[in-house]
Amino acid sequence: MTLPNDKIALVTGGSRGIGAAIVRRLAADGATVAFTYASAADRARLLADELEAAGARVLALRADSGDPDAVRGAVAATVEAFGRIDILVNSAGILVHKPLADTTLEDFERITAVNVRALFVATQAVLPHMGDGGRIVNIGSMAADRAGGPGAALYAMSKAAVAGLTRGLARDLGPRGITVNDVQPGPTETDIVADEGVRAYLRTQIPVGRMGRDSEIAGLVAYLVRPEAAFVNGAMLTIDGGFVA
Repeated sequence: MTLPNDKIALVTGGSRGIGAAIVRRLAADGATVAFTYASAADRARLLADELEAAGARVLALRADSGDPDAVRGAVAATVEAFGRIDILVNSAGILVHKPLADTTLEDFERITAVNVRALFVATQAVLPHMGDGGRIVNIGSMAADRAGGPGAALYAMSKAAVAGLTRGLARDLGPRGITVNDVQPGPTETDIVADEGVRAYLRTQIPVGRMGRDSEIAGLVAYLVRPEAAFVNGAMLTIDGGFVA
């Protein structure tokens, strides 16, 4: 089932990996999609050109999610271009993976700014431009429930915060029919896990015997933004092949 072809979506961190897969899927389902990128202008332009060639309406916006003004500016630019926002996908995120002794206060502040604060800022900025029945999907991580090993403290903290913020927002916005859900991917084949040795180990820990595909994460997001998902609200939806089972 596709989306109504007049839906307007904004995806943060949409130029690569899971974010790009979400942009592709929403565009394929009929939505007009704006997406942000932090620095990879060439990659963002290639994605926009690809989707426009397929007939989609797409807008690539440079915005560092660690900068609240840039996040608000991306929301404003989307509204200026398309009039409103029906779907917000907070996908932008960074990974800090270091031993505790090597972790700096700057690491703490940066991961909190991008993985947590940006989600709050984008959601708050979108609300005046989102009608009743809108959809907000946050991309968290199964690390909110299982850090998995040393060096993951900051990342796990940030994704646990995403889960808590999702629950609170679901309570705040539910009366308007706006649903807020948290998709929590497990190990996924993107460039965030580039080392083949690490990938091989992870496969042994996942009951289905493989890592996830970014298109599978995008498929879950696509369901959550459809009309039939209107009763799914405040949910933590782990998609990890059974990794945390």
